[in-house]
Amino acid sequence: MRIRWPRSVSTQVLLVQLAITAGVTVFATGLFLAPLSDQLDDQAMRRALSIAQTTAADPDTTRDLLATEPAADGPVQAAAERIRRGTGALYIVIMDTHGTRWSHTDPERIGGRVSTDPGRVLAGEEVMQIDNGTLGRSARAKVPLRDDGHIVGAVSVGIAYDGVRDRLLGVVPSLLLYAGAALAVGALAAIGASRRLRRGTHGLAFADISALLDEREAMLHGIREGVVAIDAQGRIRLVNDEARRLLGLDGDVTGRPLGEVLPPGRTADLLAGRVAGTDLLTVSGGRVLIANRMPTGDGGAVATLRDRTELELLGRELDSTQGLLDALRAQDHEHANRLHTLLGLLELDMHDEAVAYVAELADARRASAEQVGERVGDPLLSALLVGKSAVAAERGVSLRVSPATLLPDRVADPRDLVTVLGNLIDNALEAAAAHRRPDPFAEVELRAEGTTAVLRVSDTGPGLPPGLRDQVFAEGWSTKQRPAHRSRGLGLALVRRLATRHGGTVEVTERAGGGAVFTVVLPEALNEAPDNEDRAGEVRFTPAGEAR
Repeated sequence: MRIRWPRSVSTQVLLVQLAITAGVTVFATGLFLAPLSDQLDDQAMRRALSIAQTTAADPDTTRDLLATEPAADGPVQAAAERIRRGTGALYIVIMDTHGTRWSHTDPERIGGRVSTDPGRVLAGEEVMQIDNGTLGRSARAKVPLRDDGHIVGAVSVGIAYDGVRDRLLGVVPSLLLYAGAALAVGALAAIGASRRLRRGTHGLAFADISALLDEREAMLHGIREGVVAIDAQGRIRLVNDEARRLLGLDGDVTGRPLGEVLPPGRTADLLAGRVAGTDLLTVSGGRVLIANRMPTGDGGAVATLRDRTELELLGRELDSTQGLLDALRAQDHEHANRLHTLLGLLELDMHDEAVAYVAELADARRASAEQVGERVGDPLLSALLVGKSAVAAERGVSLRVSPATLLPDRVADPRDLVTVLGNLIDNALEAAAAHRRPDPFAEVELRAEGTTAVLRVSDTGPGLPPGLRDQVFAEGWSTKQRPAHRSRGLGLALVRRLATRHGGTVEVTERAGGGAVFTVVLPEALNEAPDNEDRAGEVRFTPAGEAR
């Protein structure tokens, strides 16, 4: 029957770890046992050598060898047997220079020639070896026997080889016990690692994990929503293509701290978790984003970003359309009242008065538009002021143009100034209309200082306390009720973002008599003055809608 390889990652890892642990244990045991036998043999041979050297160093042994004949009851045999029994050696053989035995464990062999060649030892060399003799396999040592420096014989000592093997076999059980204990510890560690891995992988197979990674990559880079993953130390772990586009990120930012990738501001605070909440508004690179942040179990977080720029623009267009509708409705009421007045004058046969009344109305409207056109040279800004005047009238607020207003027709990017001025006027009109005060108004002042444009809008509203003057420019912050079609708290944030883009500043102060004054300074917002402009500072303007 074919054994199937388990699909679970944890089971596969457990089996591999157990196999590796067992293999390492067997290998280590083999490495230990391989030299152990040689070490025990060497110890036995050196023990035999030590006994032989001790025997040869006894002067009585040399004297008895020279003074007597080989015999079973001779003094040489007696001395050799005494040493053998005392040391536990297998045998001690003393021979003369002819290789004749003078001692042996078997007395009948005394007087016979030794079974191995004694040439090396009789030549003066000490010999150690494992060899077979008449008494079996043994660890041997042979030492020359000297008398006044002359070799008169030799001493051969043997240690039973079976004793060495017994010692080796005696060590093996302990060694295997230690190896088994090491294998058990390794197996327990492998089981623990496998269980932890099972919890981390939820019992998935390698193929499932690979498929999940592929699906995650496809999903992250395919969705039209920005995703940024941040670790516990505030470093970016993952950022998809949409997040790169929304945040304006270039290059590889993975592993870099969030503070190095994004400039200080609300967007960085939202991603870092310094601002709490859901569906939080932020502006990044001129884009309106909705951010949400979800913490992860390891102390990091995953933030999602949705692009609301188009919806915000549609909302603002809807506001503009609503404002135009309000203005048209107000003009409709105003025209109806004037027509009724004109009809009454005609029915009363007051024709001269009717003509004077119509002329007065036409002159007043034309004078108001011409006044704006003379002071504001850019057609877009002039049209914006004229249009906002009608909206202000509908709200019961007067929109005034400051006598200090003087802006030539050399605006570098009128669209940015229209955005800044339109937001400031809308806020001023709302503040003045909401605050019950006699003769509410909003006043606009536009000035040119070289290539720098200065925009100042004041109102008769409630003003802003000093503690809120910085907070009012934060994305998502507003004192007004949120409309149904879009979010609040972006107008002044866009004003500050555009001012920063032009290298300028925006600030809010208190108006004398009550209300707020917003001042925006935009360096390099105007083109250089042409040569035909008066160097004394008098600038010729062309009214909006007229040719020079």
